[in-house]
Formats: sequence, structure tokens, C-alpha cells
Amino acid sequence: MSDQLKNDFAQTGRINSCIIDDLLPEEIAQQIYDAFPSPEEMAIHKSLRENKRIAAQMDLYNPLLEEIVFAFQDERVVKIVEQITGIKEMVPDENLYAGGISLMAHGNFLNPHLDNSHDNDRENYRVLNLLYYVTPDWDINSGGNLELWDNGMNKPQRTIHSKYNRLVLMITNKSSIHSVNKVTSQGKRCCISNYYFSKTPAESTNYFHVTSFYGRPEENVKNVILRADAFLRQTVRQITGKRIVDTKHIYKK
Repeated sequence: MSDQLKNDFAQTGRINSCIIDDLLPEEIAQQIYDAFPSPEEMAIHKSLRENKRIAAQMDLYNPLLEEIVFAFQDERVVKIVEQITGIKEMVPDENLYAGGISLMAHGNFLNPHLDNSHDNDRENYRVLNLLYYVTPDWDINSGGNLELWDNGMNKPQRTIHSKYNRLVLMITNKSSIHSVNKVTSQGKRCCISNYYFSKTPAESTNYFHVTSFYGRPEENVKNVILRADAFLRQTVRQITGKRIVDTKHIYKK
């Protein structure tokens, strides 16, 4: 195991993360990209918060996509990721709650946000995000890149290029604000997503929050609306234990 990956992930003063380039043989990465469905075959999430295409019902698509999604859930892979991150006893999610595949085309984006702190049943903490990018020759200037707001929304973000055949590991906790900048070119930025969970949080204290969105620094009005939305959903969840709207992004086997 590369000490460099461990050191990168453990670096202080930023959201814990690291990059693994050229993850798979290029021909396999190309096959995964070629297997992606068209945008019209995927669910659209379009609101002030986001504009993207997603899918979790993997048996509707090319079997190769289901194979690569669940390859990241193989026990051997989980153990390697635990060694890199230092996060112990992680459990992948076979129901793909918020995982699966995603596609972003021209104009698509994902506003800064904190992921929901727990799994769908609020039994385990969400502790790690795994993002595998498979669009050949995707240029950083095309947008669709991961942004990590290491020091909050009042400081510049760190941009990670959604480069072909690149895996990004990113901690998920109560300060891991991240986003995807708007896609500005033609083509499709394709991603394989997985989350790992744990009985214990990825920091020293317990906490709970719903998925909470922010406006970008130049989006003052949008920020007020999104913060009010998050406050309302958080309040309802804490009082009733229920969501305002049930999630449909679950793999129903």
C-alpha cells in the first residue's frame, strides 16, 4: 500500500481525500464508459440544489455497470480502502442509497452541500465517498469537476479534476462540504459512486444532519433559500423522525 496515498488522505487543514489515477486497465475503463445509458434513460434531479442524471436500479442497464459498482463493495477492496484512509470497520451499501451511477451534461451542476450524515434507516454513519470517473479525455475546463470547500464557504474551494480512470476517496463528516461545478462543454461526464458506512462517525463526536445545500459565494439569495430548506427538513426529521419526501434512490433488488 502506497504511503503517499495514506499521507495524502491524512493531510490536515483540508477535507480528507486522495486520488488514485489509472485505476483500471484503459480498455476496461473505456468499456464502462461505453456501457453508460443515455441521459434520457436515467432519473433527472433538477432543482435549485442540482441538475444531474442518476440511477441506482442497476439491473435496468448494461450488466458491466452493476459489476463495477459492486466491485467497489468487494471485501478485499474495502480492506484496502480502510488501510488508505485509516477508517476502520466500514461497510458498503448494497442498496446504493445515493450511490450508483451519475451523468452530467452541458449545464448540469451540483451546488455545495453536506451529505446526509447517516444511511437511509439512520443506523450507520456515512463516512466515505468513492467517486470513479470514466469519461475519456474529459478536460478540466469542461466543468463537472469535484470541488472541496476545505475551509468553509467563505474561502476558495479546491478543485479535483474529474479525470478519466480516476478514483477519488473523500471523507464524509459534518464539515465535508463539496460540489460539482457546472458542465460548460458538450459530452457527458460519467461517474460511478459508492458510499461506505460505519457504526461510528468519522470524527470524535456524534452528530446528525440531513443533506444540506448552500448557495455558491456569488449566490446570496439562493443561499438563503437553500439554508431555509435545510433547516426545515432538519427540524421535521428531528421532531418526527421522518422525511418530508421519501427517497427513491434505492436499489430494489
